[in-house]
Amino acid sequence: MISRRKFIVQGGAGLVAARFSPAQAADQSPISSQARSDARRFAPDKIARIKVVRRDETLIRHGGNGDNWHMSWAADDRQYVSQCDGYGWSERPRGMYNSRLLAISGGPRTTTFQEVSSYPDCMPGFDVPRYYGFGTLALDGSLYQFLSTWNRPITFPIDFGSLKPKELRFVGAKLIYSPDNGRTWRNQDGSSPVVWESWDRRSRKSMVFFEEDQEAFSQTSILQMGRNYEHNRDGYVYIYGTNGNTEGTMNQLVMLRVPKAQIRNRGAYEYFAGWRGAEAKWAYDITARSVVHTFPHGWVNTLVHPFAWQPSVVFNAPLGLYLMTSWGTAVDPTGLWFAKPNYLGFWAAARPWGPWTQIHEETTWMPGGDANARAFAPQIAPKWIAPDGKSFWLVWSDFQARGQEEFDRSFTQELKEKYHRMQLSEDEWVRVADMMRRNRPFYAFNTQRVDLVLS
Repeated sequence: MISRRKFIVQGGAGLVAARFSPAQAADQSPISSQARSDARRFAPDKIARIKVVRRDETLIRHGGNGDNWHMSWAADDRQYVSQCDGYGWSERPRGMYNSRLLAISGGPRTTTFQEVSSYPDCMPGFDVPRYYGFGTLALDGSLYQFLSTWNRPITFPIDFGSLKPKELRFVGAKLIYSPDNGRTWRNQDGSSPVVWESWDRRSRKSMVFFEEDQEAFSQTSILQMGRNYEHNRDGYVYIYGTNGNTEGTMNQLVMLRVPKAQIRNRGAYEYFAGWRGAEAKWAYDITARSVVHTFPHGWVNTLVHPFAWQPSVVFNAPLGLYLMTSWGTAVDPTGLWFAKPNYLGFWAAARPWGPWTQIHEETTWMPGGDANARAFAPQIAPKWIAPDGKSFWLVWSDFQARGQEEFDRSFTQELKEKYHRMQLSEDEWVRVADMMRRNRPFYAFNTQRVDLVLS
């Protein structure tokens, strides 16, 4: 056993991760009196009586173009949100971003969006590595973002339906950060500018996770604990990930914790390794990880790239309760994604590692009662939790298409080829962005109030 006090704390460009042998297990941190009180207050039988009510009459379409929307509430009172694969709110976009960061001001009905202008451009072509910003954290004036990357290039024209199962998938994650609230950005080792590594440059030296056992943690989510992580009491940041890329592993949730000052130090990561009585065990070796929760089976696609069960987890401070939402992909008989409305679930727990009790399930998630909805990637906005904790706002994107025949006619072969090479003129980018927005009008920032009814 080794105490976490023995961590080597290093920073800057010369950062070297502290390493531990696979046999070494992390100490169990003391459980605070607050955590014990919360655990008694919300035993699983009481959690099971909580009801979740989505208020369709509160649905708001905020526009923009993109998906995933992982959020974190910063000390400056803004929420920083990741945007993947889209044009955002720009009227004259310079291209389609795989990853972008936005700052959100205001409440759920008075929301304004502002690009973090210094965020490093991530607009690669289709034949070079792509990086998708998922897990995001605002902490003590710094911003952290985990960006997932695929295993292989994709060829053009893209025929996702012809891809073989698991041919395309996420295999790792890159960590970048800003030490000054978004003004400048650095690689995990402290170097600058941010480098988007080529295929042969990606490795465990340049990525925080890469080709791990079962490709675990190639998609990440970060527990959100209030403004500037203010509700955290044990000094750890908690990070969740999928345990693989297949049905049976992608629906398994794994997690780690890391001291707040050590986020860039992979050697300081401690993985959930099972239970010691009612408390969690932790290990430094990723292969010693245990599954912390299993989502329902049958909701992982096999065609395109596997994409499901990446959760959003927040601490509801007024109730002293951890809330989690996640989603599963509805597939057709071939395994292709978005065949029909997706799965939506909510879970609650008294501790970050559970046990998680399901409090809501929809096997046909249709916001606003829309049967054409292909809603996905639900996120609980950490700032938009009511003062009494009994309601919050959910954010998601929707992949449903409209006017497909018109879109196919407009997206000519010449335009497709220029789009693939990322060689469109400024006016052509505006034209393509407008086409995309009309074809998928709800592939955007959508919000809805959700109520918790406590018995």
